[in-house]
Parts: sequence; C-alpha cells; structure tokens
Amino acid sequence: MPKVLIADEISKEGIEILKTDLEVTYQPDISAEELLKTIADYDALLVRSRTKVTKEVLSQGKTLKVVGRAGVGVDNIDLESATEAGVLVINSPEGNTASAAEHTLAIMLSLARQIPSADSSVKSGKWERSSFMGSELFNKTLGLIGLGKVGGRVAQYALSLGMKVLVHDPLISTEKAEELHLHKANLDEIWAKADFITIHTPKTRETANMINKEVISKMKPGVKIVNTSRGGIIDEAALAEAIKSGHVSGAALDVYDQEPPGENFPLTKLGSQVVLTPHLGASTIEAQHNVAIDLAEQLRDFLLTGLARSPVNLPFMRPELLKGLGRYLWLAEAMGAIAAQLNRGAITKVEIAVAGGLATRDTQPLTVAALKGVFTHQVEGVTYVNAQLVARNHGIDVSVSMHEARQYPDELTVIVSSNGNRSAVTGTVLAHGEPIITLINDYPISLSPARYMLFTSHRDQPGMVAKVAGILGENQINISTMAVARRGVRDEAVMVMTLDDPLDEPLITKFTEVTGINKACFVSLHHLK
Repeated sequence: MPKVLIADEISKEGIEILKTDLEVTYQPDISAEELLKTIADYDALLVRSRTKVTKEVLSQGKTLKVVGRAGVGVDNIDLESATEAGVLVINSPEGNTASAAEHTLAIMLSLARQIPSADSSVKSGKWERSSFMGSELFNKTLGLIGLGKVGGRVAQYALSLGMKVLVHDPLISTEKAEELHLHKANLDEIWAKADFITIHTPKTRETANMINKEVISKMKPGVKIVNTSRGGIIDEAALAEAIKSGHVSGAALDVYDQEPPGENFPLTKLGSQVVLTPHLGASTIEAQHNVAIDLAEQLRDFLLTGLARSPVNLPFMRPELLKGLGRYLWLAEAMGAIAAQLNRGAITKVEIAVAGGLATRDTQPLTVAALKGVFTHQVEGVTYVNAQLVARNHGIDVSVSMHEARQYPDELTVIVSSNGNRSAVTGTVLAHGEPIITLINDYPISLSPARYMLFTSHRDQPGMVAKVAGILGENQINISTMAVARRGVRDEAVMVMTLDDPLDEPLITKFTEVTGINKACFVSLHHLK
C-alpha cells in the first residue's frame, strides 16, 4: 500500500479520503531535519506553505513519486529539482478562489469605511463618529489588473456593487471584456481614471515593483490601492510616501515583499489610511476544506491510477513522440517566448508552422512547447500540461500548418498575433544540434537564442550599432554576440544583441529615444536552460 506523509495541517476530510486506500502518517509539525531523515520511506508528500520541499528533501526521497501542495502557490517546492528527480508536483488551483476574492472585497470595504480603526475606537470606550467618514464604492471606478480566476470573481463582485470596472490583462481581448461587462484598458488609463486599484497578477519580471514612485505619480489623486496577490508587486516605501503626501488616500494589503514585514515597515504607522492583514486570502474554513479534499483525491488517484487533475510539472507527451524531436522542443518554447515578448498586445492567435521533415511527425509536442513559451511571462504556473488549456480558457485561437521547407531540411515557425500586431519567428536545429533563429518577421538572420536579448528595429544607417552599444556600455551591460538583419541597403533593419545581464524598463526606454530606432524590446529566456 502506498505511503503518504502529511507534513502540514490540513482538513480532516482530506485525511480521511487518503486513509481509505493509502497508508497515512500525519505529522503537521515535522521539522526540516526530521523530514530529511524520514522522507525516504514515503511515496507521497503533502504540504501547505510551512514545509519547504528542497532539493535535499527530493534527493532523499528515493521512493517519492508525488508532492502535493494544498493551495495554489508552489514557491516552497523546488520545481526544477522535482522535475529532475521525476517527482510529480500537483496543486489545488481553484479551491481558494472564492476565499481570495472575498478577502479582496472585504479589505477594500474595510479601507473605504475605516472599519478596523472604528472598531478599535469603540472597543477602547470612545464614540468618534465624525472621525471615521468613509467613502462609497457605488459609482466609483475600479482598476483591476489581472483577470484570472480571482480577478474575474472580484470584477463580478464590483459590478454587483455598482462600480465601473476597467480591466488590464494582456490575454483578454476587448470583445471578451465587453462580454463580461468590463472595459479593457491600458495601464495609463487605469492610473488616470481609477478610484480604486486592485492587483491580481503573479509576481514576474514584468510585474515586480510595477506600482512604484513614477507609476503612483500618474494615478488619480485620492486613489486607494488593494493587493491580495503577491508581495513585491508594490514598492511599499513609495506607497507609504504617497499616502503621507495625500496623493494616495489609502491602501489595503494582504501580501508583502517580506513576510512577515520587518519592525520598520513604513505602512504600519499610517493609522486608518491603511488596512493590513497577515496573508489571509486563503484562510477560510471552506477554502482549507476544498483544497484538502481536492488534493487528497488527486494524490490518491495518482498513486492508484497514475492520473492527476492539476499537475504542475509533468509533461503529458509520451516519450515515443519526443524521441525524434530532440532540441526542437527547446527551440519551440524559446521561439514562443520570443514572439510573445516582441508582441506586447492582447494575444488573439498563435500559429505553429512546421516544414520539411518536421511536417511528417506528430506536432502536438511542438505546439505545447511553443504555447508554454508564449505564456511563460504572462501566466503564473504555466506548464507543458496546462499550456493548451490556458490558450483555450483565454479564447486564443491556436492553429498548426505544414509546409515545404525553404532553406533547411526541418523548419519551425511560431507566429503570435494580437489586435493589429504580428510577430513571426522561424528557426531550425543544425546538424550538430545547435538551435538557431533564421527569420524574424521575414528578416533573414542567424541567431543562437540566449538568456537575455535586446531586439531593436531601425533604419539601416551608419552609427546605429555604436549608439546602442554605447548606452549598454554606459550602464555596464556586456554584449555577448550581435546579429543584424536587413532587407536592403538603407532599408529597415533588425538588430539583436545577446547580453550577459538583464535590462530594466528605464534603460529600454533610452533606446527608443535614439533617433532612427523605431522599437526596442528586451527579451528574456531565463526560464530555459
């Protein structure tokens, strides 16, 4: 009988489900040291956020087949090491959706009506009605950033309260937003118009410190900011200063850059203008009940049948399909990530075109790999397993076509389209196994994809390379390689510099200010080895 170790507290209903068919050990207070000593005896490990599933734990789990996280986030699990060890990681992505959405609404209302401070005042024997003048949500404009499961539910709550909802999500089309009675907006429109702003995005390179001093200065005076998604998306020091100055009238936070916040956390000294809760988004009886049951059922089913509803890291593609593809899987994912980052609009269509020998093989693995690349920087937790589902859930058209090869025996193209924009990347794998990009939007090039890349489009004229290289040099960014593609002399050209270091947004803006450069885009493949 398979053995399961439960290393954190979960609902008893989940434990009972596991006990029906499995041998269960319940040690919710197990120490890291004891876990390392005992994990070798178990086939499955169930955790919440307390227990860290490190590379060391996974290496000691000689018979470990699956790690289950009772919740959505898997930050406490070393996914790369789990994959390398052949251990499936599963989670429960929907069990706490209602809980997180309701908590967002609860702290938004608490902030608007100063409920925590008013409660504290009455309990201390005071009656200060005039000190706690609130504001209504009715007829106010909510700027909602990220329309996933939680964000979508918050949007519907807001509509029911009579709010106007502006939504920003790169995967949502204008038509889809209108169907949901929402208004699709860019970030500048949200900053300028929103009375309340709530964030429901993962923390990525693009969203880290997204709400910073410069962005706050663009916001409507008196705005209130709410975050129940991830810490680190808001520059907390800048937010505190904006509240002190009066530009931001208040903030309600459930997540923080450092948890718990340190002693000198600037937002704790701002009284009724701030509502702070200790990461309670999923802390309801119902949410813990739901995630425990969902995860217990998945662990049981996987150990008994090999099936799981929410695998995080398991490619579903059969080994026999992958054998002949080699580095094309890596190339497909890299090209998907490049094409998506070159196209910053709301994605409506992804096309995969295979040519030559590739057209005679099963294209599903390449399609899945390309989609994973497309969504890597936009959707938290996207995997080979769920990439197609992500596309389907967001109404994105995915198509595959076969063609005759033009230059190489095997060729692969990934095309990402949004409203009015199109990015196409073509590549191949050379005979010695090196993946290269051969075309970027029909510009011929020979480029080995790298971890960090700067793409520019410009008029082919003397001095362009020197101008770009000069800005990089001034900022201590080292250039690894460079490739230039052009259609003709003094015609439009594309230049790609592979870099040793990442670029931030202010630096990228400097390139767009150079005369002759039409567009500059930083592309990262940091998720690929």
